[in-house]
Order: sequence, then C-alpha cells, then structure tokens
Amino acid sequence: MIALFDLDGTLTDPKAGITRSIQYALERLGRPVPEADALTWMIGPPLIAGFTRLLGGPEEAPEALRLYRERFSDVGLFENEVYPDIPAALEALQKARVQLFVATSKPHVFARRIIDHFGLSPYFDEVYGSELDNRNADKRDLIRHILDRERFDPAAAVMIGDREHDAIGARANRIAAIGVTWGYGSRQELLDAGVARLVEEPCDLPEAALTLAGSTLRPAARA
Repeated sequence: MIALFDLDGTLTDPKAGITRSIQYALERLGRPVPEADALTWMIGPPLIAGFTRLLGGPEEAPEALRLYRERFSDVGLFENEVYPDIPAALEALQKARVQLFVATSKPHVFARRIIDHFGLSPYFDEVYGSELDNRNADKRDLIRHILDRERFDPAAAVMIGDREHDAIGARANRIAAIGVTWGYGSRQELLDAGVARLVEEPCDLPEAALTLAGSTLRPAARA
C-alpha cells in the first residue's frame, strides 16, 4: 500500500511562516497588509494562484511570489510545527508496511528542508513537490508525476490532505483521498471534493488508511 501525504495543514502547521511571508511580500509591494487570520485561505493551494487572486490579477503575482520566497526560504519555512501525534501515526503506518511519500504543492527544495528539520525524513521514501517555476504546483500534475516516477498501482494508494486540491488531484489520478480536519480546509470543502473518508485526529489516520485500502473506495456520505 502507498500513502501520499500533503505537507502544509496535514503534517505540519505552517500558518506563522506562510502568513508572515505573504505579509512581507505585500508590504514590499506597497499593498495593504491583511491580518494573518485573513490569509489562511492561501495555505495549501499553489501560491501563484493565491497571489493572483489576492492582488486582483496576474501582473504582480510573480514578483509577489519572489518576495515571499525571499523571506520564506531563510526564515518562514521554520516558523512551523508538526501536529501532535503525526510522528506516531507515520510510525504506525510504516510498521504496517505502508510506503509513505510527501506530495506537496510547495517547492520540493523547501519541503525537503522542512521534513529534514522536523525529523520526519525516516518515515518517507521520497519527498515530492513543485518546481520553483511552478511546474507540478497543481496536485493533479504532481500526483501524475509521482505515478510516472514510482510506478505504483493507483488502486493501492491513498492521498491524505486537508484541502480540496488534494482530493481533486487524487481523483484525477484514480486515487482515493482521505480528508483531515485539523488543517485549513473545511469539512464541507473536503466532502464536496469527493474524499472517501474524513479523519478528525492524526491518531486515527493509520486505521482509516488501512481500512480504506482494503475496501471498495467510495465517496464519503455527506453530513
């Protein structure tokens, strides 16, 4: 069995680092700077799309992303913390002989540093993310890239994440999705995107993933 894990909002809580780096970019552009809580919708989806929406068009989005990375690459990526019980959940899955991969829209050069910094590297066979030129930032493209590289059966895999983009990317590649509710996507967002199951706590992830892998993969019933 294979389990693909989103990073932001699933393995770690990156709110401080991401929102402060967005604020830094906006300040440098001379734009109004919202409070951190008004920027959490940007956690998870590709940032270039988030900046395009935030700035009202694509013209300044590339420069905003450059400025964001200016701060994030040195400071912001470590303004982050692993969610409680995530290491225990990863260890349980590993002991059950599940192969684990990170599948994040964040550039892999940053994702690897975060996974290494927080001591999560021993759990994962590989860390996959986007390129700095935004290739594979869309989860559909990223998961397709992982399938091309790893050559596993989609029917033997699950994608675990907190946003609709994780579920959409999984479904586009015939992989079932588990939605986690401790991140930045709402329960309804995840259900609307067609997750096969919702999980409320990291400690419940191993049972959910192993049960789902052995069952007929159907969308979750709506609440």
